[in-house]
Amino acid sequence: MATDYGYQIDPLIPVIGYTEMVTNEMCISHSHPRGQLIYATRGVMNVVVGNHIWVVNPLQGLWLPGGVEHQVTFQKDVNYYSVFVDPSVMKGLPENSFSFDIPMFLKQLVFKIISFGTSGNLTDSQRRLIAVFLDELALIVPSATFLPTTNNERLQKVVELLMNDVSSKQTIHYYAELSFMSSRTLSRLFIKELGMNFSDWRTRMKLLEAIKRLGEKQSIKEIALDLGYETASAFIYMFKKHLGTTPSNYILEDENESEKLIA
Repeated sequence: MATDYGYQIDPLIPVIGYTEMVTNEMCISHSHPRGQLIYATRGVMNVVVGNHIWVVNPLQGLWLPGGVEHQVTFQKDVNYYSVFVDPSVMKGLPENSFSFDIPMFLKQLVFKIISFGTSGNLTDSQRRLIAVFLDELALIVPSATFLPTTNNERLQKVVELLMNDVSSKQTIHYYAELSFMSSRTLSRLFIKELGMNFSDWRTRMKLLEAIKRLGEKQSIKEIALDLGYETASAFIYMFKKHLGTTPSNYILEDENESEKLIA
């Protein structure tokens, strides 16, 4: 039903809000004319758009312009919220897909819009709130929590090996030999196809895997060891360096946000 709303074109209904609890499901690759804001108050979603993968947790939202093909996987129990935006009001909104740190005010606007229902019988007050929502949506900026992938066959093999063994400590030379190319060639492919070097890409992969596991309430020590770090402190250092906060504070911020929403 959620995707059905994405195909409803009607300027008289500029936004349509939807929510449901989803458990271990996947929404196959699709696109729709309406833009879409995706958010969850609980659980983790994997969203694939082209050669990018986003891990969306309760501290983030994801923006998808209209017409963008995407696939969403809901891991375990996810309290899913979405707002579909009609093409008639898309002017001034972001033209690219990205995840972003979602502010409390925007969350509350999402919940309010969902309470309006889907009939289109909007009051003047509701239309003013929708205008504020669109203004706030125009201000969102991307976060760095995405993982670029590739269709290059040679590089794709290496990417799949890395993603299937997140604890690997093997060097770029090891993967170059497996792929029958020099480490210099492989290094150039990473930068050309993925926009970052081998080391940075692997660190980004581990970071997103850590975010997913934190959302599943795994312990910091368990995550650190599963990701190939010798100690929890080494993992915490990496996490803080890239996200500006420790894993424990990240979890605490998530829980505090949920408590505020419940209150």
